[in-house]
Amino acid sequence: MGLQKMTLIDYPGEVACTIFLFGCNFRCGFCHNPDLVIRKFEAGFSEEDVLKFLREREGKLDAVCISGGEPLMSLDLDFVRRIKGLGYKVKIDTNGGFPEKLKKLIDEELVDAVAMDVKASRKNYSEVAGVEVDMGKIEESIRLISDFKNYEFRTTVVGRFHDVDEVRLIGLWLGEICGKKPKKFFLQGFKSKGDLIDESFLKEEDVSEGHLNKLKNCVVGFFEEVGVRV
Repeated sequence: MGLQKMTLIDYPGEVACTIFLFGCNFRCGFCHNPDLVIRKFEAGFSEEDVLKFLREREGKLDAVCISGGEPLMSLDLDFVRRIKGLGYKVKIDTNGGFPEKLKKLIDEELVDAVAMDVKASRKNYSEVAGVEVDMGKIEESIRLISDFKNYEFRTTVVGRFHDVDEVRLIGLWLGEICGKKPKKFFLQGFKSKGDLIDESFLKEEDVSEGHLNKLKNCVVGFFEEVGVRV
């Protein structure tokens, strides 16, 4: 378990820390290599270490973002209950592959915000994720999240995968599954740096803010809010 002790980015509007749980059911080539990330945090933090840190930061931090990897692969719900018991807001970053656990978090009111990474349009999902994806689970998570109070969908834009047509297909698909105009959608630009799962992506061009805004303009009518993150 990794810990970033303060962030103003991972939980918008809140002073937060971020907990990183390692391991993922996807193998997106443009993602950072999880084995190297684990070595970066080889000293590690236990749940008790994190809870001790949070008790010491009461009144200084407002929220906790639980990210990954894919956190819902291994997240202990009792750990989240203890975090909530300290009075912190909790945000989950997920790829949507574990709707059963996501539903438990929502039903027990253990989560205050959810961000779901949407990898691609339905037809291209498995190609971008690097594994065969159970699209029924992805769509179940989309529906669960769309009925939640505070959420966002977001797509990391990679040149070889995401053009205007692809992003429009994502917007149309999300609206169809939600049965309404989704609240928030963010386009994030891929950056070719670090240790990536597929080293061929190191030759991929960074996605510019101008290109993100071009894609944004193509889907702005599909969502209540569309934003870009460079």
